[in-house]
Amino acid sequence: MKTLIKNGSVVLKDCVKTSDILIEDGKIAALGDNLTGADQVIDATGKTVIPGIIDMHVHLREPGFEGKEDIASGSLAAVAGGVTQVCCMPNTNPVCDNAVVVNYIINRAREVNLCKVRPIGAITRGEQGESLADIGKMAKAGVVALSDDGKSVMNSNIMRLGMEYASDFNLKCLCHCEDATLVDGGVVNEGYNSTVCGLKGQLRAVEDIMISRDICLAQSLNLPLHICHVSTYSGVEIIRAAKKNGVQVTAETCPHYFILTDDIITDFDTFTKVSPPVREERDRQAIIEGLKDGTLDCIVTDHAPHSKKDKEVEYNLAAFGMSGIETSFALSYTYLVKSGIMTLPELMRKMSNNPAHVLNLEGGEIREGEVADLAIVDLNSSYTIDGQKFYSKGKNTPFNGYKVYGKVCYTIVDGAVKFDSSKM
Repeated sequence: MKTLIKNGSVVLKDCVKTSDILIEDGKIAALGDNLTGADQVIDATGKTVIPGIIDMHVHLREPGFEGKEDIASGSLAAVAGGVTQVCCMPNTNPVCDNAVVVNYIINRAREVNLCKVRPIGAITRGEQGESLADIGKMAKAGVVALSDDGKSVMNSNIMRLGMEYASDFNLKCLCHCEDATLVDGGVVNEGYNSTVCGLKGQLRAVEDIMISRDICLAQSLNLPLHICHVSTYSGVEIIRAAKKNGVQVTAETCPHYFILTDDIITDFDTFTKVSPPVREERDRQAIIEGLKDGTLDCIVTDHAPHSKKDKEVEYNLAAFGMSGIETSFALSYTYLVKSGIMTLPELMRKMSNNPAHVLNLEGGEIREGEVADLAIVDLNSSYTIDGQKFYSKGKNTPFNGYKVYGKVCYTIVDGAVKFDSSKM
């Protein structure tokens, strides 16, 4: 089947131009003017065609925590947000630390048949940090990276062995940087607002110490490394210096770190509780600057859906995490592009091209011969975020009531329409 997208503003790697896109056999067959010869035509007049978003940091919860999210609901939420590929973290039950669980996730995603689901395997067995997981077997089964996300591998020698073993299979370790010995019950950023609210705070050093440790390993071993969800100004400085010194390090951040500050905690809304915590204005500005100058390579969501019972408790007892996969593009477009901080092609490099490059995935760019993973968005269409309308089971967003631009109209995966807003 051939599909033709007509008259859209197409976001290429370095520019935006009006063009038709002809899709054949799941690939972009041609880009140009006045293309014909399709079985299906989508009129994108007045709309923008972007590369399908690759969210390389998502929690789908299945197997084991299907009350929070499952592969079906998470995949539907993804395509509703213009996301064509998700990389799901291994902190499931059982933990994704073996080929059996990897195969289950891949097979379940094929049954759901919405977005592409790329499993991330655990670095250590059970994410306990004591011995390496079955990395070779997971690599053969199809993991795209390794991580003990939700916690750091505190034993430096085991982390070293994990990085070395991962490199044998051309995989990277994605590092959740949190010194567990320093957290000391902290649930928010340590500062003025934590003091006023009487909530236990976390020092920036909780994150920065482990960023430094893992970068030192990468430098000593001459191996690549990826730093997850950077939230501190000092973390940005450490990564920037490492890159200047030739360390093979890439890094990501999330919309809540470049939009929000810890002023949000003063209402004790547990939807604002996340790990690492949202920090102060100095950190927010540094995250933006890190995105602008290339210190931070990727924008991800760390989509962490939770059930009502996980969040409708006092702040100290609530689960960490925010649901964000459906709003990531609109928030990023509104606060980074519409505000003039970066261009739309620059944003899509952060959300599509760079994640594909970091994890050696297909897609991430609109060009002839590339896989036809695309989204069609209306940048002039605004809406107000309402978590209760999410397709995700997780309604836990701190962005309720925020007005954003960039409505997703269609999401196309391997040339097939997986989301059509007019039919939902």
